[in-house]
Amino acid sequence: MRAFRKAVLATVSVAMAATLTACTSGEKSDDAGKAGEEVSQQTDSRSAIAVMTASTRKTSEAKSAKVSMEMTLPGQTGGTMEMNGVMGWDPYAMDMTMTGGELAGAGGAGGSRVIWLDDAMYMDMGEAAAADMEGKRWMKIDLGAVAESAEDPEMAEAMTSGLDNLGQSPAQQMGMLLDSPNVKFAGEENIDGVATRHYTGSLTIEESLEANKSLEVLEEKEREQLLDQLESSGIEEYRIEAWVNEEDLPVRIDVGMETPEGTVDMTQKMSDFGADVSVDAPPASETIDLMKMLEELQGAGSTAGAGTGM
Repeated sequence: MRAFRKAVLATVSVAMAATLTACTSGEKSDDAGKAGEEVSQQTDSRSAIAVMTASTRKTSEAKSAKVSMEMTLPGQTGGTMEMNGVMGWDPYAMDMTMTGGELAGAGGAGGSRVIWLDDAMYMDMGEAAAADMEGKRWMKIDLGAVAESAEDPEMAEAMTSGLDNLGQSPAQQMGMLLDSPNVKFAGEENIDGVATRHYTGSLTIEESLEANKSLEVLEEKEREQLLDQLESSGIEEYRIEAWVNEEDLPVRIDVGMETPEGTVDMTQKMSDFGADVSVDAPPASETIDLMKMLEELQGAGSTAGAGTGM
């Protein structure tokens, strides 16, 4: 089913966006603060660490913003995907339109609408896809339920982590720079007509794991195994950049990394902090659950196998 394939691959794309923000945290250790203080440059009589701290706090207090995101992925399922809409992070909610990538053409010429609400993602697959989805154009993707059904424990853990990381906010993304041991001021720039101060930094894979608070539940052996897996993937570090306005709010955040398949880049622009986020789930009569679809496909496969004596 093409609609099913699109939904799964699109979920992978969104999960990749979450992975790029997975190493963020809302707090910073004293030792990391001192390390960053030593390498930071001064601007406006404040260190880079002081600006990042203020930006993290103010962004957290804003609780929402209009967001425009562009992500480029390498490989066969790669390409450029764009997301535009509004995002809230206290509580987490999202209402965006996605274009490009595996969603090209889904949802109509204007792109596919994506809603995040109550730990579930809803994707508008369009009228054409409804023919393969019991006449329903919306697909509900509960990654927590998908993870629980996975036979592979490592896959379940990865998907659960992806669910948590999809809730990363711009405030926590700023925490990525706050946790970088080499954050520094890179100059003043104009972004879309807004005067900003540009900051850069990076995190190694090991540093990113230390910064990721959601991984504290893992035992030391599990953390070591995860680190080995990430290092064997060929990814060495995350690059982070942020452009902050005069109110210490991020106007743009870039995150990137090099993989064996190529470069992964994500650019996120924010505006209208405190914007209204009124998100409702699509009508149940127009929604099909991914998990139920999987169960039906598995059931059909088992029936077919029994009928052939397999």
